[in-house]
Formats: sequence, C-alpha cells, structure tokens
Amino acid sequence: MVRIIGIDPGLRNTGWGVISQEGSRLSYVADGALHSDGERPLAERLLQLHAQLMDVIREFEPDEAAVEETFVNTDARATLKLGQARGALMLAPAMLNLPVAEYAPNTVKKAVVGAGHAEKDQVKHMVKLLLPKARLRTADSTDALAVAICHAHYRGSQRLADVLARS
Repeated sequence: MVRIIGIDPGLRNTGWGVISQEGSRLSYVADGALHSDGERPLAERLLQLHAQLMDVIREFEPDEAAVEETFVNTDARATLKLGQARGALMLAPAMLNLPVAEYAPNTVKKAVVGAGHAEKDQVKHMVKLLLPKARLRTADSTDALAVAICHAHYRGSQRLADVLARS
C-alpha cells in the first residue's frame, strides 16, 4: 500500500488531498486547504503555506507527493506568484525525502474524467465516484484529490520510465 498526497497550489488557497492505493484500489484518507494571509508580504505568505503543508505531511505520512503544474495566464505577475507558491509547496515533501511528481492540469483531467478539457463539475463528480467516502471540503481540495488520483494512475508507468532512463 502507498499513500499519496495531491497538491493543488495557490498563493491564497492551496488544496491538499491524501489517498491510499493498494493495487488498483483507491481509498480516501483526508483533504483540506491551506491559507495564506493576503495582507502579509509575499515571503511570509510562502512561509505560511510551506509550514502548513509540512504539518499536513507529518500528520498523514504520505509516501509520495503529486503537484499540479502551473498554468500560464495573461497576468504574468500572477503567474509568477503562483509559481513561487508552487515552489515553496514542492519544497515541503522534498525536505521530507518524498518523491514529487508533477502533472499538467489537462493530464489530471484526462486521468480522472477521461477528457483533458473536462469541466470542474465533471472532475468533482468523478472524484466522488472514485472516492465515495471523500469529504471534498473545498474546490481546491477536490482538485488536489484529483491530482493524487492522477498520480495513482500514472505512478507505475512513471517508475518504469525512471528505471529505463537510468539504464
């Protein structure tokens, strides 16, 4: 059995979701959201998110982490800040020696729904079907559970690709 934490990065709100995988069976463990204080300087906000994620990782003891990649939008400044938040969040599992995988939003949607351009409601519906005991506390934590599900689907093929790359 492996425990996976999925992370949906955001500077204001970051979703997280933990699942366990035993063979092809997925089970819900927990989900929630991290928050930073928008009134604080950027460095302090990044530290807030990082510290909160470290606490979550220590509490739920995942074996692997999966993070959604940043999408680029027309506001370069917002994209840069999101990238900085993502970096601070990726550092937390790396500091605890967890492997960290990254997935594009379309890859997550395709793994969960079967279509790379699925709507949020479709993703939520499939997460609920795949993890019937999931609480789906926030939209961000639902997305994080989708990232964890995506990783569960791809982790075997990713390990094989890593082994082949080292050969």
